Amino acid sequence: MSQTQGPRLHPVNTRIAEKLRDMANVLEQQEEDGFRIRAYRRAADTVEALAEPVDTILAHKGREGLVALPDVGVGIAAAIAEMLLTGRWAQLERLTGELEPEKLLRTIPSIGPKLAARLHEDLHIDTLEQLEMAAHDGRLEGAPGVGHRRAAAIRAYLADRLGRRRIRSSAASQQLEPPIKLLLEIDAAYREKAAAGELRKIAPKRFNPHGEAWLPVLHQRRADWRFTALYSNTQRAHELGKTHDWVVIYFHTDASAEGQCTVVTAGQGELKGQRVVRGREAECAQYYARARP
Repeated sequence: MSQTQGPRLHPVNTRIAEKLRDMANVLEQQEEDGFRIRAYRRAADTVEALAEPVDTILAHKGREGLVALPDVGVGIAAAIAEMLLTGRWAQLERLTGELEPEKLLRTIPSIGPKLAARLHEDLHIDTLEQLEMAAHDGRLEGAPGVGHRRAAAIRAYLADRLGRRRIRSSAASQQLEPPIKLLLEIDAAYREKAAAGELRKIAPKRFNPHGEAWLPVLHQRRADWRFTALYSNTQRAHELGKTHDWVVIYFHTDASAEGQCTVVTAGQGELKGQRVVRGREAECAQYYARARP
């Protein structure tokens, strides 16, 4: 007597689906809105039920093939591609306190501990995809200790490791950034809620020998933007005693890649004592000038 068998489950699809469900569970624990939680769970169901391995879809059709799947948009497709190409998912590791950017960057030949720390601190590079973008837009070559030859070697290595089905045009790599007013509002909301003890806290793996859950996490949606805010857990922030002043804000829309910025209290100049977005100080000065009575 024959038994009816269900559809074959591909191990790679099951693994990716489990990670997507892990993200949904983390967001639920951190009190993110239900829309994102449901989106990750629907995407997990889609990936798990696929008749074709998801890595085959990426290899043959690129990210467009992932985006075309039911319930898999641009953001989740990027996450799936990152997991398939690197074996990591920086966003999930960040929200669980497991992210160690310097360790990841040191997996690249010619990047040692000191350079890895500088790339993370100065260029805000957390992932290999961010490193690849910096290698193509000139920021990497301009970093101290890199230069043209080393940057070219890193580009070549990343092209091989991450695959060549990547859009490299300058237009595609442009990241729309939220307005200054919105970023400062997220910064203020995060610091207010963190001070009031209203946010869930995670125990970051880095610079936390006792495993203390000290790092509050905020998720908010404003208009089309989605934000995640955390205090900076970088070596420099710890050295300067700024772990409860510097706020790192990650942002994206449903149709864009993730970007990030750091908001700090200005220590000098006309903006001394004001909250400013690093790299966008001129816009902050204009914002505060308009806000004056």
